Formats: sequence, C-alpha cells, structure tokens
Amino acid sequence: MKTSYDERYRQIAKKIAYYRMKRGLSQDELADKIAISKSYLSKIEAPNSTKAYSLDVLFAIADGLEVDVIQFFMPIKEKE
Repeated sequence: MKTSYDERYRQIAKKIAYYRMKRGLSQDELADKIAISKSYLSKIEAPNSTKAYSLDVLFAIADGLEVDVIQFFMPIKEKE
C-alpha cells in the first residue's frame, strides 16, 4: 500500500524532533541556528501536521542537526 504524502511528512517530522532532542537542542535553539521562526519549526515537527516545506528548509534542518538529510527518510537505528 502506498504511503500518503501526509504520512510521509509526519514521519519526517518525527525524525526531525528525534534528532533535535538527541542533540539537546530546543526548538528555539534549532530555529535560531538555521534562521527560521520557532513557530515554523514547531509546525514542521507537529505530529499531526502536514505542513509542506521546501527542500532548502529540510537541508537547513539537516545541517543544523549535523545529520545527512537521508536520515530523515531512514528508520531510526537503536544505537543512534
């Protein structure tokens, strides 16, 4: 069964939140680091959100979290 776009955005949102917390960053800190508003980052991370965003924003988030953007599309490994 094909995954809906909404579900894909939710899965990416979970990964962003996971890596942000793993790095010990608040939403404010990450938003400041990548020059977006905290409310925008909050909408991206919201578990029920289907907020669309550009690849530029996704790349900036990955850079801010010091992860390869591909990690947002892969299962989280236990040892990460």
